[in-house]
This record gives sequence, structure tokens and C-alpha cells, in this order.
Amino acid sequence: MVTAQMEARLQKPQWYIPLATLCCLLWASAFPAIKLGYRFFAIAAEDTAAQILFAGCRFALAGVLSLAIQAVMEKKLPLPRRKQTFLHIGILAAVQTALTYTFFYLSLARIEGSAGSVLNAAGSFFCVLLAAAVFREDKLTLPKVAGCVAGLAGIVLLNLKTMQLGFHFGGEGLMLVSAACYALSSVLIKRFSRSDNPALLCGWQFLVGGLLMVAIGLMSGGRLVHFEWKAVAVLLYLAMVSAVAYTLWSVLLKFNDVSRISVFGFINPVGGVILSALLLGEQINVPLSALCLLLVSGGIVLVNYKSKKRI
Repeated sequence: MVTAQMEARLQKPQWYIPLATLCCLLWASAFPAIKLGYRFFAIAAEDTAAQILFAGCRFALAGVLSLAIQAVMEKKLPLPRRKQTFLHIGILAAVQTALTYTFFYLSLARIEGSAGSVLNAAGSFFCVLLAAAVFREDKLTLPKVAGCVAGLAGIVLLNLKTMQLGFHFGGEGLMLVSAACYALSSVLIKRFSRSDNPALLCGWQFLVGGLLMVAIGLMSGGRLVHFEWKAVAVLLYLAMVSAVAYTLWSVLLKFNDVSRISVFGFINPVGGVILSALLLGEQINVPLSALCLLLVSGGIVLVNYKSKKRI
């Protein structure tokens, strides 16, 4: 349970900035971890069914882990009590987990990581625009637009040398669809958490959405082989990332403007590049990465700048 005192703290920059950054660093680590998971489980780029199955196992485990943590903290089973809550769980399971990550995993196996980072970062920009259209208090201001442009520019600059021009719906197109689903899910979480516990919604939607993806993957012929300790460790780590980061992210969205929190998503690709260099041995340009991080940080500051000049 989030107390009134904790709610007040989560609305202060000294609290939500480091917590949102932590969420994004955890998500950034998922980029190389997914690639490692494909390698350890011997999942080929064209094996769509196995990719969906792998993602489904990750999120189903994340749901179990999230609900178990809540049960220990609250000393009772986190069960939905209202019909409306079941509806909210179903919608989030479809949009946030099943659709967002089915498209994400399928795209990531077909495009370069650099292009995926840039296109996936567009989700943060979509969030700001969509939040301004849905929530009256989340106004679209010049600093917000400038911040989004700066953040996106940093991601493009980081990947400019390795990006390949071209557009295929099965690759780049699916990543954009995934980013749009992510933006929609952020707005839905903000809306649904007005009447429901965001942590409960997060845990159950992961479990339901993950099981749905597992069923789709199995019925499509997907199989996971090579269950070595490295493969299992990566799968468990990815489940932990989802359970911790998304639960905390949902709570932050409940008590803050969507644009204020979602803009931190620009950290994901930069962190992903740095962690990919550390974990996968990929080369990294340190000065360029520092410049990109500076642009992303400046974008975050601009979006969080309180301006009354509404567009």
C-alpha cells in the first residue's frame, strides 16, 4: 500500500527522478539480455513462434514474481475484487504485454539494434503527445516538445553511423507499432490506477498477457531447448526486470504526469548501448555516448520544466 506520505514523496523530483532512472536502466539491460537469451536458447532470427514463447515465459514469470512480492508485503493475496478491475487487467494484458512485446520481440530479431533503439525511443515521444490529448492537466508545452526532440536527437546521433536507411513493416514497422502500444499502455495505466492498485494491475496483466503469449507460441510450434543454467538465469533476470521496473513505473505514473515520467524512456537506448558493449563486447564511442547522454538528460530537464505556455 502507498501511504499519503509516500505519495507526496513520489511527486518530488528528488524521489521520482532516481526511481524512474533506475527503471530505465533495468529496461536498458533487457536489450543485451534478450540477445543473450536468443543465443543461449538457440532461438533463430526467423523462429517467430519460439521468440513469442520466450517472451511469454518471461512475462508470466514476472507476473508470478510481482504478485508474490505484493503478497509478502501486504500479507494477503493480491486478488482483483471488482468486475471493472478484471476488465482493466484484460485490456492491459493485451496492450502492454501481448501486443507491445510480441511486436517488440519480432522486430528486434529482424532489424539492427541501433535502428530498434531509435524507433523504440519514439514511444516516449508518443507518450507525451497522447497524454496531452487525454489528460487536461498534462499540457503540451514548448519545453516538452523541445525536450522530446533533444532526447530523440540524442538517440539518433548515438546510432547514426550504424543505422541503415530503409523501412520494412516486418522490422522497423513492427517496432513503431510496439512503441505506439507502449505509449497507449502508459496512458491506460494512469487512467486505470485512479480506481485500482497499479501494482496489482501490473502483476496480473503480466501473468495473463504472458500466458497468452505462451499459448500462442506453443500453438505456433515454438519450443525452448538448451535449458542450461545460463539460459535459465537470463530468463529469470528478464522476469525480475519486468516485475520490479514496471511495478515501480506504474506507481510513478499514478502520482505524476505521464509526460514527466515517460520522457525518462530516452535513457533506455543509451543505457542499452553501454550495457551491450559491456555484456556483448560491442564497440562503443565514449565521447559520442557522453554527448548523447547529455542531450537525453537535457531533454528530461526540459520536459520536467514547468511552463504555462501551452501549445
